Amino acid sequence: MSVSLRWARADATAPDGTTLAYWTAGHGDPVILIAGQAVEHASWRIAAELLLSPTESAAHRLVVFDHRGTGSSGLGAAERYDTRLFAQDVVAILDAEGIARAHVVGHSMGGRVAQWLAIDAPERVGRLVLVSTSAGEAHGSPRSPVSDAALRSGDRARIAEVFFTEHPAWFSHLLAIGGDPNARGRHFRASRRHDALDELHAIVASTLIVHGAADEIVPVDHARLLHDRIADAELVVVPDARHGILLEGGPAVRIVDRFLRGASF
Repeated sequence: MSVSLRWARADATAPDGTTLAYWTAGHGDPVILIAGQAVEHASWRIAAELLLSPTESAAHRLVVFDHRGTGSSGLGAAERYDTRLFAQDVVAILDAEGIARAHVVGHSMGGRVAQWLAIDAPERVGRLVLVSTSAGEAHGSPRSPVSDAALRSGDRARIAEVFFTEHPAWFSHLLAIGGDPNARGRHFRASRRHDALDELHAIVASTLIVHGAADEIVPVDHARLLHDRIADAELVVVPDARHGILLEGGPAVRIVDRFLRGASF
């Protein structure tokens, strides 16, 4: 993460004993940021800078972490790679940090994890933000052939081209994909198997859905379905934006920041 922010490193222990590395910065209402598939916490560096800008440093206490199988977290058992069980990892981190209730922001697969967190542990979730995500791949348009080929290639430059809205070559450093190759495959399968559609009605948290209109990885009809199924959810579709809408900063971060502070749209 950025050296201009003061991040404190700590470890939590998942129910199965896996070590989960996490970092905290800032003061105020706690907000946990859940990264996407096989992506390390460093993917949040730009969004975190903006959420913890000097004029807003008292607003949020941010928590970021490495999913099991990525970065500084442990590998864990293969059967634990499931979006619903990843949500238990988030609870373990909140417990370790002594946070009873946090606002939750999930991007891509992180949004899938956040859905289960809000369904299974509603008392732990304040406001919920779902960004560039889906209730399940079977419940909307498939990703474009170009984006599918880029993701399967594993080439960071190719992925960045379909991920970011502008200057993808520069933003490609945010695709902090690491860890064991087998773990990356487990993340991929966990994300693809996700299906929370029939449980979304159980979400009671105030929910904001943010999506890019030009997202080819998760087409925007997935966001509209989430909006239809989550009671009183608010939906903001940003014109021309792609899948990395929140990670690259810009209007999406301002929208999310306003919502976390209690604004409605």
